[in-house]
Amino acid sequence: MTLDPDTSAKITRYRPPQAPSTWEDVAPLVRSVVSATVIAVPYDVERLLHATAGLALWAEETGLPRDPDTWLRGEVIDAFVLSRAGVLAPTSVQTYRTWLRRVRDALAWTDRGEPVPPKLHAPANPHKPYSSDELAGLRDWALRLRGQQRTDALALLGLGAGYGLMPREVAATRGLDLRRPGRGHPLVYTGIERSPVAARAQWEVLADLAEEAGGRYLFRPRRTKSYAKNLIGSWSHLHQPTDGLPPLSVGRLRAGWIVELMCERIDHDLIARAAGLASAASLARFQSSRRSTTPPRPGSCAAGRHDRSPHVAGCGEGPAASTTAGHRRTRRDPGLQSRPGRLPAPPLRRARSDRRRAGRPARP
Repeated sequence: MTLDPDTSAKITRYRPPQAPSTWEDVAPLVRSVVSATVIAVPYDVERLLHATAGLALWAEETGLPRDPDTWLRGEVIDAFVLSRAGVLAPTSVQTYRTWLRRVRDALAWTDRGEPVPPKLHAPANPHKPYSSDELAGLRDWALRLRGQQRTDALALLGLGAGYGLMPREVAATRGLDLRRPGRGHPLVYTGIERSPVAARAQWEVLADLAEEAGGRYLFRPRRTKSYAKNLIGSWSHLHQPTDGLPPLSVGRLRAGWIVELMCERIDHDLIARAAGLASAASLARFQSSRRSTTPPRPGSCAAGRHDRSPHVAGCGEGPAASTTAGHRRTRRDPGLQSRPGRLPAPPLRRARSDRRRAGRPARP
Protein backbone atom coordinates (compact mmCIF):
# COMPACT_ATOMS: atom_id res chain seq x y z
CA MET A 1 0.00 0.00 0.00
CA THR A 2 1.47 3.32 -1.09
CA LEU A 3 0.41 6.56 0.56
CA ASP A 4 0.76 10.01 -0.93
CA PRO A 5 3.67 12.06 0.46
CA ASP A 6 1.46 14.47 2.40
CA THR A 7 -0.43 11.71 4.26
CA SER A 8 2.78 9.81 4.92
CA ALA A 9 4.43 12.93 6.36
CA LYS A 10 1.47 13.59 8.69
CA ILE A 11 1.63 10.05 10.04
CA THR A 12 5.39 10.19 10.54
CA ARG A 13 5.41 13.58 12.31
CA TYR A 14 2.35 13.01 14.49
CA ARG A 15 2.76 13.37 18.22
CA PRO A 16 -0.15 13.88 20.65
CA PRO A 17 -0.27 17.16 22.58
CA GLN A 18 1.36 16.73 25.99
CA ALA A 19 2.35 13.19 25.06
CA PRO A 20 3.44 11.05 28.05
CA SER A 21 6.71 9.17 28.14
CA THR A 22 4.98 5.97 27.01
CA TRP A 23 4.20 7.51 23.63
CA GLU A 24 7.52 6.48 22.17
CA ASP A 25 6.73 2.84 23.03
CA VAL A 26 3.37 2.75 21.23
CA ALA A 27 4.03 5.31 18.47
CA PRO A 28 5.32 2.77 15.87
CA LEU A 29 2.23 0.60 16.37
CA VAL A 30 -0.12 3.57 16.11
CA ARG A 31 1.54 4.75 12.90
CA SER A 32 1.37 1.27 11.37
CA VAL A 33 -2.35 0.89 12.20
CA VAL A 34 -3.22 4.26 10.69
CA SER A 35 -1.06 3.65 7.62
CA ALA A 36 -2.82 0.33 6.99
CA THR A 37 -6.36 1.69 7.35
CA VAL A 38 -6.34 5.34 6.28
CA ILE A 39 -7.31 4.51 2.70
CA ALA A 40 -10.07 2.10 3.74
CA VAL A 41 -12.00 4.43 6.06
CA PRO A 42 -13.71 7.76 5.21
CA TYR A 43 -11.96 9.85 7.86
CA ASP A 44 -9.12 12.36 7.85
CA VAL A 45 -5.72 11.03 8.79
CA GLU A 46 -5.46 13.53 11.66
CA ARG A 47 -8.65 12.20 13.22
CA LEU A 48 -7.52 8.60 12.87
CA LEU A 49 -4.18 9.41 14.48
CA HIS A 50 -5.86 11.27 17.33
CA ALA A 51 -8.36 8.50 18.10
CA THR A 52 -5.93 5.60 17.67
CA ALA A 53 -3.23 7.28 19.73
CA GLY A 54 -5.70 7.98 22.54
CA LEU A 55 -6.76 4.34 22.57
CA ALA A 56 -3.16 3.09 22.53
CA LEU A 57 -2.05 5.35 25.39
CA TRP A 58 -5.10 4.40 27.45
CA ALA A 59 -4.43 0.68 26.86
CA GLU A 60 -0.77 1.16 27.85
CA GLU A 61 -1.79 2.97 31.03
CA THR A 62 -4.35 0.29 31.85
CA GLY A 63 -1.78 -2.49 31.49
CA LEU A 64 -3.14 -4.23 28.41
CA PRO A 65 -0.75 -6.03 26.06
CA ARG A 66 1.02 -3.80 23.60
CA ASP A 67 -0.85 -5.24 20.62
CA PRO A 68 -3.25 -3.51 18.19
CA ASP A 69 -5.40 -6.66 18.01
CA THR A 70 -6.01 -6.30 21.73
CA TRP A 71 -6.62 -2.55 21.59
CA LEU A 72 -9.20 -2.85 18.83
CA ARG A 73 -11.36 -5.51 20.44
CA GLY A 74 -14.94 -4.35 20.80
CA GLU A 75 -15.00 -4.48 24.59
CA VAL A 76 -11.71 -2.58 24.82
CA ILE A 77 -12.97 0.17 22.54
CA ASP A 78 -16.15 0.47 24.59
CA ALA A 79 -14.19 0.65 27.85
CA PHE A 80 -11.95 3.36 26.39
CA VAL A 81 -14.75 5.61 25.17
CA LEU A 82 -16.64 5.17 28.45
CA SER A 83 -13.54 6.30 30.31
CA ARG A 84 -13.72 9.55 28.32
CA ALA A 85 -17.41 10.11 29.07
CA GLY A 86 -16.65 12.70 31.73
CA VAL A 87 -14.32 14.61 29.40
CA LEU A 88 -16.13 14.48 26.06
CA ALA A 89 -19.69 15.28 25.10
CA PRO A 90 -21.99 12.27 24.57
CA THR A 91 -21.98 12.78 20.80
CA SER A 92 -18.17 12.90 20.77
CA VAL A 93 -17.98 9.64 22.73
CA GLN A 94 -20.17 7.97 20.12
CA THR A 95 -18.03 9.46 17.33
CA TYR A 96 -14.81 8.05 18.84
CA ARG A 97 -16.44 4.64 19.10
CA THR A 98 -17.50 4.74 15.45
CA TRP A 99 -14.06 5.77 14.24
CA LEU A 100 -12.25 3.03 16.15
CA ARG A 101 -14.69 0.34 15.11
CA ARG A 102 -14.24 1.32 11.48
CA VAL A 103 -10.47 1.11 11.95
CA ARG A 104 -10.88 -2.35 13.48
CA ASP A 105 -13.03 -3.52 10.57
CA ALA A 106 -10.60 -2.14 7.99
CA LEU A 107 -7.60 -3.70 9.76
CA ALA A 108 -9.29 -7.11 9.90
CA TRP A 109 -9.89 -6.97 6.14
CA THR A 110 -6.35 -5.79 5.41
CA ASP A 111 -4.42 -8.20 7.66
CA ARG A 112 -6.52 -11.36 7.70
CA GLY A 113 -8.70 -11.05 4.64
CA GLU A 114 -11.89 -10.97 6.73
CA PRO A 115 -14.80 -9.19 5.08
CA VAL A 116 -15.91 -5.85 6.44
CA PRO A 117 -19.14 -6.36 8.43
CA PRO A 118 -22.19 -5.17 6.51
CA LYS A 119 -23.67 -1.88 7.61
CA LEU A 120 -27.25 -2.57 8.58
CA HIS A 121 -29.36 0.45 7.81
CA ALA A 122 -33.11 0.69 7.54
CA PRO A 123 -34.46 3.39 5.22
CA ALA A 124 -36.35 6.23 6.84
CA ASN A 125 -40.01 5.29 6.94
CA PRO A 126 -41.92 8.03 8.76
CA HIS A 127 -45.59 7.80 9.52
CA LYS A 128 -47.84 8.84 6.66
CA PRO A 129 -50.06 11.78 7.66
CA TYR A 130 -53.81 11.42 7.45
CA SER A 131 -55.49 13.19 4.58
CA SER A 132 -57.79 16.08 5.42
CA ASP A 133 -60.84 13.90 4.70
CA GLU A 134 -59.54 11.09 6.93
CA LEU A 135 -58.81 13.48 9.78
CA ALA A 136 -62.25 15.08 9.50
CA GLY A 137 -63.84 11.62 9.44
CA LEU A 138 -61.93 10.54 12.55
CA ARG A 139 -63.02 13.67 14.37
CA ASP A 140 -66.68 13.08 13.48
CA TRP A 141 -66.35 9.45 14.55
CA ALA A 142 -64.86 10.49 17.90
CA LEU A 143 -67.62 13.01 18.53
CA ARG A 144 -70.25 10.30 18.02
CA LEU A 145 -68.75 8.10 20.74
CA ARG A 146 -70.08 8.22 24.29
CA GLY A 147 -68.64 8.42 27.76
CA GLN A 148 -64.97 7.71 28.36
CA GLN A 149 -64.50 6.37 24.83
CA ARG A 150 -65.36 9.80 23.43
CA THR A 151 -62.97 11.52 25.85
CA ASP A 152 -60.12 9.12 25.04
CA ALA A 153 -60.60 9.44 21.27
CA LEU A 154 -60.73 13.24 21.36
CA ALA A 155 -57.69 13.33 23.65
CA LEU A 156 -55.64 11.25 21.20
CA LEU A 157 -56.79 13.31 18.23
CA GLY A 158 -56.33 16.68 19.90
CA LEU A 159 -52.95 15.98 21.50
CA GLY A 160 -51.58 14.37 18.33
CA ALA A 161 -53.01 16.60 15.60
CA GLY A 162 -53.38 19.75 17.69
CA TYR A 163 -50.05 19.73 19.53
CA GLY A 164 -47.88 17.21 17.67
CA LEU A 165 -47.07 15.26 20.83
CA MET A 166 -45.21 11.95 20.90
CA PRO A 167 -47.02 8.85 22.22
CA ARG A 168 -45.23 8.96 25.57
CA GLU A 169 -46.10 12.66 25.94
CA VAL A 170 -49.73 11.97 25.07
CA ALA A 171 -49.91 9.29 27.73
CA ALA A 172 -48.35 11.53 30.39
CA THR A 173 -50.64 14.52 29.73
CA ARG A 174 -52.85 15.63 32.60
CA GLY A 175 -55.64 18.15 32.54
CA LEU A 176 -53.53 20.69 34.42
CA ASP A 177 -50.95 20.65 31.60
CA LEU A 178 -53.36 22.60 29.37
CA ARG A 179 -53.98 26.21 30.25
CA ARG A 180 -55.03 29.46 28.62
CA PRO A 181 -52.70 32.42 29.40
CA GLY A 182 -55.50 34.96 29.04
CA ARG A 183 -58.83 35.71 27.50
CA GLY A 184 -58.73 35.23 23.75
CA HIS A 185 -55.40 33.39 23.92
CA PRO A 186 -54.90 29.89 22.50
CA LEU A 187 -54.90 26.80 24.70
CA VAL A 188 -51.24 26.17 25.58
CA TYR A 189 -49.66 22.84 26.46
CA THR A 190 -47.00 23.23 29.16
CA GLY A 191 -46.33 19.60 30.08
CA ILE A 192 -43.14 19.36 28.00
CA GLU A 193 -39.65 20.76 28.56
CA ARG A 194 -39.26 22.17 25.05
CA SER A 195 -41.00 25.27 23.69
CA PRO A 196 -44.64 25.68 24.81
CA VAL A 197 -47.09 24.58 22.13
CA ALA A 198 -50.51 26.05 21.37
CA ALA A 199 -53.45 24.03 20.08
CA ARG A 200 -54.83 24.41 16.60
CA ALA A 201 -58.10 26.28 16.60
CA GLN A 202 -60.12 23.21 15.61
CA TRP A 203 -58.92 21.33 18.72
CA GLU A 204 -60.10 23.84 21.31
CA VAL A 205 -62.44 21.05 22.48
CA LEU A 206 -59.50 19.96 24.60
CA ALA A 207 -60.20 22.87 26.95
CA ASP A 208 -63.39 21.21 28.21
CA LEU A 209 -61.67 17.83 28.52
CA ALA A 210 -58.78 19.35 30.48
CA GLU A 211 -61.13 21.15 32.87
CA GLU A 212 -63.01 17.92 33.50
CA ALA A 213 -59.82 15.87 34.00
CA GLY A 214 -58.12 18.29 36.39
CA GLY A 215 -55.04 16.58 37.84
CA ARG A 216 -55.88 13.22 36.28
CA TYR A 217 -54.57 11.85 33.00
CA LEU A 218 -56.40 13.15 29.95
CA PHE A 219 -56.23 9.77 28.19
CA ARG A 220 -57.47 6.69 30.09
CA PRO A 221 -57.48 8.49 33.45
CA ARG A 222 -58.18 5.38 35.55
CA ARG A 223 -54.77 3.83 34.93
CA THR A 224 -52.06 3.74 37.58
CA LYS A 225 -48.93 3.77 35.37
CA SER A 226 -47.87 6.88 33.49
CA TYR A 227 -46.93 4.89 30.40
CA ALA A 228 -47.00 1.32 29.14
CA LYS A 229 -45.79 -0.09 25.86
CA ASN A 230 -49.25 -0.95 24.49
CA LEU A 231 -51.20 1.74 26.31
CA ILE A 232 -52.25 3.58 23.14
CA GLY A 233 -51.92 0.73 20.66
CA SER A 234 -54.28 -1.55 22.60
CA TRP A 235 -56.93 1.18 22.81
CA SER A 236 -56.72 1.83 19.06
CA HIS A 237 -57.00 -1.90 18.40
CA LEU A 238 -60.14 -2.21 20.52
CA HIS A 239 -61.79 0.94 19.12
CA GLN A 240 -61.76 0.70 15.35
CA PRO A 241 -63.34 3.63 13.45
CA THR A 242 -66.34 2.97 11.24
CA ASP A 243 -67.09 3.90 7.61
CA GLY A 244 -63.79 2.49 6.37
CA LEU A 245 -61.65 5.03 8.24
CA PRO A 246 -58.07 4.05 9.13
CA PRO A 247 -57.15 3.15 12.73
CA LEU A 248 -56.19 5.95 15.08
CA SER A 249 -52.41 6.45 15.26
CA VAL A 250 -50.64 9.12 17.29
CA GLY A 251 -47.62 8.80 15.00
CA ARG A 252 -49.70 9.68 11.93
CA LEU A 253 -51.37 12.56 13.77
CA ARG A 254 -48.02 13.97 14.81
CA ALA A 255 -46.64 13.56 11.26
CA GLY A 256 -49.59 15.52 9.90
CA TRP A 257 -48.97 18.30 12.41
CA ILE A 258 -45.33 18.56 11.31
CA VAL A 259 -46.14 18.45 7.60
CA GLU A 260 -48.81 21.13 7.98
CA LEU A 261 -46.30 23.47 9.61
CA MET A 262 -43.82 22.77 6.83
CA CYS A 263 -46.46 23.57 4.20
CA GLU A 264 -47.00 26.92 5.89
CA ARG A 265 -43.32 27.73 5.27
CA ILE A 266 -42.53 28.19 8.94
CA ASP A 267 -38.82 28.14 9.68
CA HIS A 268 -37.62 24.54 9.94
CA ASP A 269 -35.48 25.21 12.99
CA LEU A 270 -38.56 26.45 14.83
CA ILE A 271 -40.59 23.43 13.76
CA ALA A 272 -37.87 21.05 14.91
CA ARG A 273 -37.64 22.82 18.26
CA ALA A 274 -41.41 22.70 18.77
CA ALA A 275 -41.54 19.02 17.73
CA GLY A 276 -38.67 18.00 19.99
CA LEU A 277 -36.48 16.85 17.08
CA ALA A 278 -32.69 16.89 17.21
CA SER A 279 -32.35 19.43 14.39
CA ALA A 280 -34.03 20.74 11.27
CA ALA A 281 -32.29 17.96 9.32
CA SER A 282 -34.71 15.51 10.95
CA LEU A 283 -37.52 17.05 8.89
CA ALA A 284 -36.04 15.70 5.65
CA ARG A 285 -37.94 12.42 6.01
CA PHE A 286 -41.23 14.34 5.89
CA GLN A 287 -40.51 16.03 2.56
CA SER A 288 -42.22 13.33 0.52
CA SER A 289 -45.36 13.68 2.62
CA ARG A 290 -45.20 17.43 2.21
CA ARG A 291 -45.16 17.15 -1.58
CA SER A 292 -48.17 14.83 -1.54
CA THR A 293 -50.23 17.03 0.77
CA THR A 294 -53.40 18.40 -0.80
CA PRO A 295 -53.59 22.19 -1.36
CA PRO A 296 -54.79 24.15 1.69
CA ARG A 297 -58.34 25.39 1.95
CA PRO A 298 -58.87 29.12 1.18
CA GLY A 299 -58.76 31.15 4.36
CA SER A 300 -56.99 28.42 6.34
CA CYS A 301 -53.69 28.84 8.09
CA ALA A 302 -51.91 26.90 5.35
CA ALA A 303 -53.30 29.31 2.77
CA GLY A 304 -51.57 32.26 4.39
CA ARG A 305 -54.00 33.55 7.02
CA HIS A 306 -52.04 34.00 10.24
CA ASP A 307 -52.81 35.48 13.60
CA ARG A 308 -50.04 34.37 15.88
CA SER A 309 -49.32 34.75 19.53
CA PRO A 310 -45.64 35.58 20.09
CA HIS A 311 -45.00 33.19 22.98
CA VAL A 312 -46.24 29.79 21.88
CA ALA A 313 -45.84 27.31 19.06
CA GLY A 314 -48.61 26.01 16.83
CA CYS A 315 -50.97 27.41 14.24
CA GLY A 316 -54.65 27.75 13.50
CA GLU A 317 -57.35 30.16 12.44
CA GLY A 318 -58.72 33.19 14.22
CA PRO A 319 -57.69 34.25 17.73
CA ALA A 320 -56.29 30.83 18.60
CA ALA A 321 -53.76 30.81 15.81
CA SER A 322 -50.13 30.83 16.87
CA THR A 323 -46.66 29.63 15.97
CA THR A 324 -43.27 29.04 17.51
CA ALA A 325 -42.01 31.70 19.89
CA GLY A 326 -40.52 34.78 18.28
CA HIS A 327 -41.50 33.89 14.72
CA ARG A 328 -43.65 36.45 12.94
CA ARG A 329 -44.35 36.97 9.28
CA THR A 330 -46.00 39.89 7.53
CA ARG A 331 -47.02 40.18 3.94
CA ARG A 332 -49.00 42.50 1.73
CA ASP A 333 -51.62 41.46 -0.72
CA PRO A 334 -50.51 42.76 -4.13
CA GLY A 335 -54.16 43.32 -5.02
CA LEU A 336 -54.46 46.00 -2.33
CA GLN A 337 -51.68 48.18 -3.69
CA SER A 338 -52.77 51.14 -5.79
CA ARG A 339 -49.25 51.53 -7.09
CA PRO A 340 -45.86 50.00 -6.21
CA GLY A 341 -44.63 50.92 -2.75
CA ARG A 342 -47.88 52.60 -1.61
CA LEU A 343 -50.98 51.24 0.09
CA PRO A 344 -54.40 52.86 -0.40
CA ALA A 345 -55.89 55.04 2.30
CA PRO A 346 -58.49 53.50 4.61
CA PRO A 347 -62.04 53.60 3.17
CA LEU A 348 -63.31 56.28 5.60
CA ARG A 349 -60.42 58.63 4.93
CA ARG A 350 -60.72 58.08 1.19
CA ALA A 351 -64.44 58.94 1.27
CA ARG A 352 -63.77 62.21 3.10
CA SER A 353 -61.09 63.15 0.60
CA ASP A 354 -63.51 62.53 -2.27
CA ARG A 355 -66.15 64.79 -0.71
CA ARG A 356 -63.62 67.60 -0.23
CA ARG A 357 -62.46 67.43 -3.81
CA ALA A 358 -66.01 67.36 -5.14
CA GLY A 359 -66.52 71.13 -4.57
CA ARG A 360 -63.12 72.23 -5.80
CA PRO A 361 -62.41 73.16 -9.42
CA ALA A 362 -60.03 70.97 -11.30
CA ARG A 363 -56.44 72.15 -11.31
CA PRO A 364 -55.16 73.45 -14.68
